[in-house]
Amino acid sequence: MKILFFSDIHGSPGSLKLLDRHIQEIQPEQLVLLGDALYHGPRNALPADYSTPDTASWLNARAGQIIAVRGNCDTEVDQMVLCLPIMADYSMLLDSAGHRFFLTHGHHWNPEKLPPLPAGSVFCYGHTHIPKLERTEQGIFLFNPGSVTIPKGGFKASFGV
Repeated sequence: MKILFFSDIHGSPGSLKLLDRHIQEIQPEQLVLLGDALYHGPRNALPADYSTPDTASWLNARAGQIIAVRGNCDTEVDQMVLCLPIMADYSMLLDSAGHRFFLTHGHHWNPEKLPPLPAGSVFCYGHTHIPKLERTEQGIFLFNPGSVTIPKGGFKASFGV
C-alpha cells in the first residue's frame, strides 16, 4: 500500500500543484495530511501565493482520499470550509500489511512525548518543517515528511511515501 504523507501547507496552493505532479507519478492509495492546512501561523512568513480558498478547493477535491489531523494552526473556522475532517489531534492507520501508523501534527504528541505504542509502530508527525526518519531504542519509527510549503533547517520542500 502506497501512502503519501504531507504536512504544513499553510495556505499555499502552489505547493499543492507541485505535490500533484508527484501524486500523479506515485499513485498512492492514501493521502495523509499531518496538519496546518490553511493558515500560515504567526511565526511563519506569509507564503507568496497564499490563498485559503484555493488550498481548501484542492483539499476538498481529494477529501475521500485524505486522512487529516489538526495542526496547531488549524481551527474550527478552517473546518467550516473543508469537506474532510481535520479537527482530530491524532488518528491511527493500519496498512494492508498490518503496520501501525500513529498520525499527529507534533505539537501535542512528539518525539520527546510519544504516546504508548508497540515496537514496530510508525509515529508520523509534522510541525517542525524538518524531515526525519529514525528508529528509537524502543523500536518505534519516527517519521516527519517535512513541509511542502515552508521548509526549515536548510531543507527543501518535501513530502514522504
